[in-house]
Amino acid sequence: MNQMLMSGEDEILDLNLDGYWNWFSQGQDLVDRELYEEAIACFDKALYFRPDDYWAWYKRSKALHDACRYEEAIASFDKTLSIRPDDCWAWYKRGCLALEDLDEFEEAIVSFDKVLAIKPTDYWGWFWRGEALRHLKRYSEAIASYDKALVVRSHDYSAWSRRGDALRHLKRYTESLASYDRALQEPESNYWAWYKRGDVLRYLKRYSEAIASYDQVLASQPHDDYAWYNKACCYALLGYQDLAIESLQNAIRLHPGEYKTLAKTDSDFAQLRSNKRFQALLQGSIH
Repeated sequence: MNQMLMSGEDEILDLNLDGYWNWFSQGQDLVDRELYEEAIACFDKALYFRPDDYWAWYKRSKALHDACRYEEAIASFDKTLSIRPDDCWAWYKRGCLALEDLDEFEEAIVSFDKVLAIKPTDYWGWFWRGEALRHLKRYSEAIASYDKALVVRSHDYSAWSRRGDALRHLKRYTESLASYDRALQEPESNYWAWYKRGDVLRYLKRYSEAIASYDQVLASQPHDDYAWYNKACCYALLGYQDLAIESLQNAIRLHPGEYKTLAKTDSDFAQLRSNKRFQALLQGSIH
């Protein structure tokens, strides 16, 4: 009798395991084919057989994210983490979802704090925590997080650049400039660091250096209207009226309505108000 009972239990266990693996593997295959809704249904079936299975909940959470069902994905990650509360990767995924897809920055910080409690030297945990703090305009705390990230990975372009952004918002322009300069030493740096460096130099009234930075932007992005406009402002403030008008003309060609309106009231062009070429440009006589 006991032997028969044990055999029955074993048979049920085998059936449950077979059912679980059948649905789980189908879910995996559907994720690979980017059929996320169908994959979610399969993971739900797998969880019928093994309701507390970490991997089925984790894969389901990711599929929900990929299906843009973000709130449900957060709830699914919460279930995943109730099974393995010290799982660094699930906390990290949850934090990125809250930060990038839901704009729930406080929630993101909670998740990244969990990551860092488990793995205190995790570069991405510190970096993304800094990003959440920056979005909340808690710039000093963001800088502290970026500094922690840079202790782990001192050559990272992203952290140096974002650190520069946070310092710029605090009007700590000299320190911000140093961060952008450091970012630009890295091979993955791009025109955005040159652009923001130009802005900081403009705030510092170092107009010739700002122009050189905007020129770096325009070397790879010749249709960047902001760079042309800001370059025009710098030339105007230096008293180079013809060069200012030429740069402004390029900005207006790209977006006539925006820059004609802006230039009419921008104090940077105060010295050009009586310039006939400047007046003709704003009236549409120069093409």
